[in-house]
Amino acid sequence: MISSQPPQEKRMINGRRLKKPYTTTLVLLGGAVGLVMLMIAWYTEGGLTHTFFEAVAMLQQHPPAWLDVSTVPSEHLWWPTICLMVMVLGVMRCSPHPQRWSRTIVVGIILALTFRYVFWRLLATLNVGDPINGIFSLGLLGAELMLLGATTIQLFLMLRHKDQSRRADQMAVAVHNGTYSPSVDILIPTYNEPILILERTLVGCQAMAYPHKKIYLLDDTARPEVAALAETFDCQYIARSEHSHAKAGNLNHAIAQTSGELIVVFDADFIPTENFLHRTVGFFQTDNICLVQTPQSYYNPDPVSRNLGWADVMNPDEEIFYRYIQPIRSSSGSMVCCGTSFVMRRTALESVGGFVTNSLSEDYFTGIRMSAKGYELVYLSEKLSAGLAAENMETFAGQRARWARGTLQAFFIDSNPLTIPGLTWLQRLSHFEGLLNTLNAFTRLLFLLIPIIYAFWDLVPIRFTYPDLLYFFVPLYLVQLSAYSWLNGRSRSALLSDVYWLSVAIPLSATVVASLLSPFSKGFKVSPKGLVKDRASFNWRLAWPLLVLLVITVISFVLNLKGLITRELLLDVSSTYRGSSIGLFWSSYNLFMIGVALRSLVEQPKTDSYHWFKLRWPVEAKYGSGAQEASNIGLTGVTTLVSEQGIDLTFPKPTEAAIELQSSMTLQVPDENLLLQGTVIHSEMDGHQQHVRLAFDLSQNQRRQLIRSLFCRPGRWHYRQIPGELRATWILLRCLFWPRRSLLKKTQGRDLAVAQS
Repeated sequence: MISSQPPQEKRMINGRRLKKPYTTTLVLLGGAVGLVMLMIAWYTEGGLTHTFFEAVAMLQQHPPAWLDVSTVPSEHLWWPTICLMVMVLGVMRCSPHPQRWSRTIVVGIILALTFRYVFWRLLATLNVGDPINGIFSLGLLGAELMLLGATTIQLFLMLRHKDQSRRADQMAVAVHNGTYSPSVDILIPTYNEPILILERTLVGCQAMAYPHKKIYLLDDTARPEVAALAETFDCQYIARSEHSHAKAGNLNHAIAQTSGELIVVFDADFIPTENFLHRTVGFFQTDNICLVQTPQSYYNPDPVSRNLGWADVMNPDEEIFYRYIQPIRSSSGSMVCCGTSFVMRRTALESVGGFVTNSLSEDYFTGIRMSAKGYELVYLSEKLSAGLAAENMETFAGQRARWARGTLQAFFIDSNPLTIPGLTWLQRLSHFEGLLNTLNAFTRLLFLLIPIIYAFWDLVPIRFTYPDLLYFFVPLYLVQLSAYSWLNGRSRSALLSDVYWLSVAIPLSATVVASLLSPFSKGFKVSPKGLVKDRASFNWRLAWPLLVLLVITVISFVLNLKGLITRELLLDVSSTYRGSSIGLFWSSYNLFMIGVALRSLVEQPKTDSYHWFKLRWPVEAKYGSGAQEASNIGLTGVTTLVSEQGIDLTFPKPTEAAIELQSSMTLQVPDENLLLQGTVIHSEMDGHQQHVRLAFDLSQNQRRQLIRSLFCRPGRWHYRQIPGELRATWILLRCLFWPRRSLLKKTQGRDLAVAQS
């Protein structure tokens, strides 16, 4: 049986555990104190610490001969970059989609360049001649090593990558022919979501073509209208009298009252496709498989792409996680359970005591416990459901802060993937990469401050010459930049990733620090859904730290430019680098990216709670005027935009009476087996075409059938390839200097949120 409140959680709720200092927090504070003591000792001339760093400084000034670029002829400095770029671009051209052989070559080149760069940084670039420069030099090196460490682990895991789609094809045969059909409980936890959002999810769950399923609506707010909705859809309604442990407690409470062999969980805003169960259930024919996770895809644009006006080009922020990170983690047996759109074996869940309740990331740590028990977790990289992305920047930032806090709680609970018994070293390495990436939210903030350090304090954290840059840094940077989007399946470019990160960088960094000091100070907060906003606004709460950083960066740019003009142009190219030049370049890049991030905080209006899709359906229409039935005149046309509320159509110029406002119209959509009717609310001629908008007047059955066509068709959601780095640069330039007209077409007071077709 599953307990919704394990003993260890009771201790936390009663306050006894929270009053104790956490070991991880003590270690961090102890490290900070130790660092301060080290700095004080470094300032003490003649001490052991001072003597040690004097010796290190001497070694840095005399690196190994193979790191001495002065012995390399100047005309040969570009050869590593040119040769490796030609090789990498050639491999990518021969293999547009990464295969085992092409992936191995490209990853091998990047790893070799990374190790070469790290040795150069460690042995030849540290500036530890004096304590102040030394502290910043070591700090910058530490931040670089954390970022490079996470990237290196990802590249290493990528060498083991394998796709599960072929395995799904084989396993699905038994489900299709009925020889394997375990009972399935579909759980939909809900907390204050609008009824129209819940209705879509229930329609999708009912539409799944699988005989032995039961649908349960888990209402944690005990709303009468939700109970009535459950009765309308003939599904089970479960509410609880106490509401501890948020979503995890809600699920555990419901699981104790159900009995299906398999458990499926959908968040209240996620709508499955009709073939969801056929593609996932078959895996459980293998006894050791306990969980099958599918990607989270979204039918509305995220707020960053929406506010920048490039929703038709940019993928949601989460896309790179589900197309790149999850597959490589799955290949190492450390796939992350993501809270929705997954299938789980009941006996496996019961064996670990139900969903973990002492963390905000109950799904993540439940999966870790199952892995530690020896079960196999599978990631099927097929879009079999779609939900609502964050609808404004406040929600976007809040989600990422909650995910970061939930992940970092690993250091404070017994489900820590680094210490829990039962995981393999490869699984621990994969989870360590995830924790490292979360911590890097703070370390990456340091890179915004480096040019400011150059300019205001005249510090030099790195010692190098221009030939050093060309020989050690440029090859790694250009090869990584060229291969980045290719390796992640064209889901994200490096520059666009920086925009998403920078828009929430400062609050996310603050969350990382707060989580390490007080991990359980904030509870679970459900993201609001179905938001409507009638005017544009600027998110000052997220913007003001960036504005302060922008002003300081502008000043640093001016100071670095002054330093370059007055001092650096007098130096020989081969002399030791003083910082103004790299500070100027760095400041320029930071100014550009901060400007785009601020532009993304201008919230666009969204006056329509429904979402409109670019869909081209051939239609047959009949229409009349006034009170006449819509049967007088027939036309054939095609849809351009479709929602649950209405439809936009294009017809050839009528040969008889033009389509007038308030005309009644009936539409037959043969490809979707849909019959729709409504009233014409907009009509205009454009050359030889007439554009019409119809406001629907549908019965309940017609509306549900329309929802199935819009959201539930197999293959409805596709992977979209993003532009390369050059086009991404052009897009960001346009966002900053020539803002594109928003793709949110406004017609008669409605915003048509255009998602992928």
